[in-house]
Amino acid sequence: MKKVCLLVLASTLVTLAAYAQTPTYKVYSVKFAESGYPFKVSDWALNGSNEPVKIDFMVWLIRGSNGKNILVDAGFLGDIEDAKDFQLKTYRRPDSALLKLGVKPGDITDIILSHPHWDHIDGLGLFPNATVWMQKQDYEFFTGAAWQKPGEAGGFAKRDVINAVNLNLAGRLKLVDGDDKEIIKGMRVYTGSRHTYNSQYVLVNTGSNKVILASDNIWVYYSLQHLVPSSAGGTLDPAGYVKAMERMKTLVGNPKFIIPGHDDRQMEIFPKVAEDIVEIR
Repeated sequence: MKKVCLLVLASTLVTLAAYAQTPTYKVYSVKFAESGYPFKVSDWALNGSNEPVKIDFMVWLIRGSNGKNILVDAGFLGDIEDAKDFQLKTYRRPDSALLKLGVKPGDITDIILSHPHWDHIDGLGLFPNATVWMQKQDYEFFTGAAWQKPGEAGGFAKRDVINAVNLNLAGRLKLVDGDDKEIIKGMRVYTGSRHTYNSQYVLVNTGSNKVILASDNIWVYYSLQHLVPSSAGGTLDPAGYVKAMERMKTLVGNPKFIIPGHDDRQMEIFPKVAEDIVEIR
């Protein structure tokens, strides 16, 4: 009997220790730029409506009880040529936008890179202490095969390739090999949408909700609501893009907590905590 009691006590202590070590997270959408181009939903979702859609550029901050300050994506610098196509109405450098939450560039511990398009990767150099997490196949294509044939490097910037290689040489790049991987406690990444060669999205267990930061694995809410892929050029696998959204809905308790990459509506759905910042709760 004494042995049984000791075993139960030991098991309880192990469970309590594990619970104590599980961090809780707060998640924020941080808008740093706004497009002034008059986009329609059909520009972003296949067979979408002709209704206008407001397009923003965001990074997502995850603040942990474990002292982690994690970004999903890094945004872009204001001098990048491709941004001109979006006729930006507003722009604030991503590191400056984060200051409104009291987060300095050096405070960012990790950046989970959803994919290497310019508007998501170009700002990596702003965060000098961050470990960067990227899908291995995405990195290999981005730094290699994408440049072997004309047209395959669309959305990629050469300076971002150089920056990514330098991060790898410096030991600050972690290559994630495949789907459904826990990379940080309470945080998993998933693949399947193929927005780029092997783009990933992030599931965060906040302690009260599960939140998916889809980034460009869903461009706008219309795609999620109607289960249609992005418009032409938005994915290498339209069927996979839809299957990924269906899967996302099984991973969270409420589809409200699936956050697309560019739709301004997220800034209206969730409570505002600072100018151009909402908390996903």
